Amino acid sequence: MYRMFATVALALAATQAQAKVDAAQAERLGRDLTPLGAEQAANADGSIPAWTGGVTPPAGYQPGMHHPDPYAQDRELYRVDASNLAQYQDQLPAGLADLLTRHADYHMRVFPSRRSAAVPERIYRATRENATRAELIANGNGIRGAAAGIPFPIPQEGMEAIWNHILHYKGEQNHFINNQAVVINGNSNLIKRDRAIYYVYNREGMTTAGLDNTLLYYKYVVTAPAKLAGTALVVQDPLDQVLTTRRAWRYSPDSRRVRRLPLLAYDSVQPDTSDLATADVLDSFNGAPDRYEWDLVGKQEMLVPYNSYAVHQKGIAYERIVLPRTLNPELLRYERHRVWVVDATLRTGYNHPYAARRFYVDEDSWQILAVDLRDKNGELIGLQESHPISYYEVPMFSSTLETLYHLQDNNYFVDGLDNNEPMYNFDANLTPRDFSPQALRRAGN
Repeated sequence: MYRMFATVALALAATQAQAKVDAAQAERLGRDLTPLGAEQAANADGSIPAWTGGVTPPAGYQPGMHHPDPYAQDRELYRVDASNLAQYQDQLPAGLADLLTRHADYHMRVFPSRRSAAVPERIYRATRENATRAELIANGNGIRGAAAGIPFPIPQEGMEAIWNHILHYKGEQNHFINNQAVVINGNSNLIKRDRAIYYVYNREGMTTAGLDNTLLYYKYVVTAPAKLAGTALVVQDPLDQVLTTRRAWRYSPDSRRVRRLPLLAYDSVQPDTSDLATADVLDSFNGAPDRYEWDLVGKQEMLVPYNSYAVHQKGIAYERIVLPRTLNPELLRYERHRVWVVDATLRTGYNHPYAARRFYVDEDSWQILAVDLRDKNGELIGLQESHPISYYEVPMFSSTLETLYHLQDNNYFVDGLDNNEPMYNFDANLTPRDFSPQALRRAGN
């Protein structure tokens, strides 16, 4: 078993980091390492199995369905709550332990570990090519020598690991409708949004020459409640956001005008979140990494959200999921997995409510699964969780639901509620022209 953070060898590698790995190291991908760089073998006691290629979709599954649970027959192994927290505390993010302490009725249901993550074969091939040529540039604020796949499957420093998350495969395009919930003083308010994303970095046939410093395009239109309906946002996201800042425009149906937002990044507040969510917490972390110092602490076996199909299923009422203080623990699944632990410390001269963050990054997919958030005094003030599933039709492994708990006032934010909406369309007919300020005005009308 890993006890706190893995090895002296890893620490030495971090201090002697080089941007690329040599051919001999890259040969490990697909051998003792998975094609994305995880340890392929089971752990010592077998509680984490070997990776064998990811999940097989259940019989009868068809694209367009809410993804049925391939592990529905699994039995709960045990529960963790305030009464037995001490037994498992070193396997939990600090924020999750705090949540269990604050709420006597909250618990974690722990199930057998299933290494379900998978991506298309072309992403595995691209990752292998990236391993020997990708490198950080501009003090880590950009990358070169990588396209389509994970840029640093054998990471040697914290900033490489966080770039792996930012660039992990999430399909080529996606049109979807879901809801976010703001929960304040136990009362929740839902906002429904029609959303679209067009990814550039991961597209089939993408080369390093074709990237042109573009990561993705993003757009949403609020469809409910009525007082916000028609409000719309479009974002054009570059790879290196220090070289080229993120561009964002917002359409207001009241003024019928499109307005360029001066900044939608870092600690600026996400619109329509009642100040509960900063711009950089979407997808657990996004945007430029330049305001933090990044440290690759090591790898650890942790209890983390995983294979969250139960909370994803069609027809569940949102009020059954979103409870006054937390998500409904009876709908959540936790498993034991190996994660990369990455610490981010705010650099001198910058301000952010989260002066320190600890990220827990899934070794199999590079999806961030949990984040501890601390203020400038080192006090634990927040917990983020991503509850992931495998989207069979792509395939990809990504969150179906994200939460941000404000631990001190018991308010929280939820994004991704889609149980009563059409399932994601990964074959949507989208182009970059759909993400212009002009398209934003058309979408809002």
